[in-house]
Amino acid sequence: MTAQMRPPSAAACPGCLVAPAEAVREVPKDARIALSLPTIHCQACISAVERGLNAHPDVKDARVNLTLKRAMIEADDGLSAADLIPVLAKLGYEAHELDPGALSATQSDKEGRELLIRLAVAGFASMNVMLLSVSVWSGASDATRDMFHWISAIITLPAIAYAAQPFFRNAWEALSVRRLNMDVPIVLAIVLALATSLWETTLSGEHAYFDAALALTFFLLAGRYLDYRTRAIARSAAQELAALEVPRAMRVIDGVEQEVAVSELAIGDLVLVRPGGRMPVDGAVVDGCSELDRSLLTGETLPVFAEPGLAVSAGEVNLTGPLTIRASAVGEDTSLHRMADLVAIAESGRSRYTSLADAAAKLYAPGVHILAGLSFIGWYLWSGDMRVALNIAAAVLIITCPCALGLAVPAVTTAASGRLFKKGMLIKHATALERLAQVDTVVFDKTGTLTVGTPELTNLGDFSRRDLEIALALAIASAHPLSVSLTRAGQEAGIKPADVQDVSEVPGYGVQGLWHGQPVRLGRAGWVGADQGEQTTVWFSVGASAPQAFLFTDALRPGAEEVVRALRDAGKDVLLISGDATGPVRRLAERLHIETWEAEALPEDKAARISALGKAGRKVLMVGDGLNDTAALAAADVSISPASALDAARVASDIVLLGQDLAPIAEACDVAEKATKRIRENFRIATVYNLIAVPLAVAGLATPLIAALAMSASSITVSLNALRLR
Repeated sequence: MTAQMRPPSAAACPGCLVAPAEAVREVPKDARIALSLPTIHCQACISAVERGLNAHPDVKDARVNLTLKRAMIEADDGLSAADLIPVLAKLGYEAHELDPGALSATQSDKEGRELLIRLAVAGFASMNVMLLSVSVWSGASDATRDMFHWISAIITLPAIAYAAQPFFRNAWEALSVRRLNMDVPIVLAIVLALATSLWETTLSGEHAYFDAALALTFFLLAGRYLDYRTRAIARSAAQELAALEVPRAMRVIDGVEQEVAVSELAIGDLVLVRPGGRMPVDGAVVDGCSELDRSLLTGETLPVFAEPGLAVSAGEVNLTGPLTIRASAVGEDTSLHRMADLVAIAESGRSRYTSLADAAAKLYAPGVHILAGLSFIGWYLWSGDMRVALNIAAAVLIITCPCALGLAVPAVTTAASGRLFKKGMLIKHATALERLAQVDTVVFDKTGTLTVGTPELTNLGDFSRRDLEIALALAIASAHPLSVSLTRAGQEAGIKPADVQDVSEVPGYGVQGLWHGQPVRLGRAGWVGADQGEQTTVWFSVGASAPQAFLFTDALRPGAEEVVRALRDAGKDVLLISGDATGPVRRLAERLHIETWEAEALPEDKAARISALGKAGRKVLMVGDGLNDTAALAAADVSISPASALDAARVASDIVLLGQDLAPIAEACDVAEKATKRIRENFRIATVYNLIAVPLAVAGLATPLIAALAMSASSITVSLNALRLR
């Protein structure tokens, strides 16, 4: 237990139980201080954190990003993040150090804004050219018709040059490596429509198809923007893990402490880690007693007793007493860095997933080119008229242009994402729904996922009011998770703390004091004189009386039982893999009727088990929230993290669960299956459209303008079919 006092704040969200904060080393002058805030949930949290930080006299500006769960602080010279962590602790919020130099710059929405602007330009130009075309359709002829055609050209050419840049760029990149993609026929259709229109206008012809080229560009950009909106610009989870590595450490040489960069440490160095500090290296404790918070790496919510000889890992947090560590692994060899490497490998494996649209493009693109080329050759040989052959080739390209195919996936995923967002789920990755529809195995983490990760007192009624008052007086003096839970339960029951004198904490053991001259203790079993059982307990004793145990359990998340039952009813296998101890994992598995479970699993064990399931042909959904789950989340076919998860876990996942309730996970699987069905229906609609429209275009019965209108009609049909998901 720790002597640091951190009373909860009324501004904090319910359930925002703070874990011990960590000390952060000084940052260079004029540098930004970056803090991760995993327990913030809402606008009240943002306001409380920003108000508290900005109230500090040396803080120039503090801004909180709820999506990233991160605070960026501009501070005066000399202020370190270590000065700000206690400010957040007093407000009731957990904070973790982030190294600003290791963080990738937050991506702006530049791509989305550019697509939207291009879409607006294409739409505006298309409307104006359509108005000019109405005059031509109404019978304008000779000089008037030519003037309208030239005005249309003046509007269309710069509009296309700007708005269609994404298609031209992607087509060029594909052709430069001698391959085809869907953008190649799109560009050919646009170029042919423009070339034919300019030729017709130069020769004072009756028909020009500038409006068709613009309409084609507009609808294709609409599909591209829909696709963009269905996915987040995800940062690399490996980079987020690297940002949690401590930048500086306190090296001890001949009893002299010296602050150095972590990169300067070597194997065998002695490193001092003060209370609240994060372990900068892997190693073993050589001096000191304390407790360690290993929740970031193992998922265990309860601290582990640390004494000489105990092995420690980079990323663990020292809670109470100072510890001296002898380094056994530094830099890239630490467990935290190895975890980042696991995540990077898993992320690269997932990036090889091919979406349904990409698979269709492999067959569709070459077929379109061949068909248009044969139409041009056939009509030129038949008629001997280059203009007729070009018009028909352009019509074939436009009418077969993959607009409906381009919309088939994003239109459905947008509708499905909207439906799931209303249920509290945020789809981050473009192909997440397609992968979720294939899932047959669901793997859950325990702490923070199926459970809320906060201990809950279960036997308050077994104690007399006198004992509760004494125990409350001791518990208030500690920020140990079990003490916090005991304090909260006592205060909710209306218990007032007794007048206990000389309250002090013994690092790693518990809290003691004097009540009416009798020694009173609250802490570990052996320290109080009791035998530790399997269940999570805190022992309490008054004088020479027999010790009594406060019993705790980890409360289930809302919807945990429902989602496990629903997934099993849907025919999916459900597994529980946790880094927690065997007893709590077994009890939870029995409570939720999960037959297959594994306890004390290290991060690499979780990732290896997920990979083994994948090699066995299973399609795996991983649901987890901790750093120890990050590699497994990235290795799974699809993954879900609660919004309360740390940055790296949320970044590694495809879907974020915004609320506390787990029930929407089962509905997400059902919606994903329906969405995939709609996508396949859209492909069939596009296929039927092409079977009807292509022969008409090849036969010369459709001008490029009619082809553009038919293409637009097919796109609208696909979009309307997608909306059935809502």
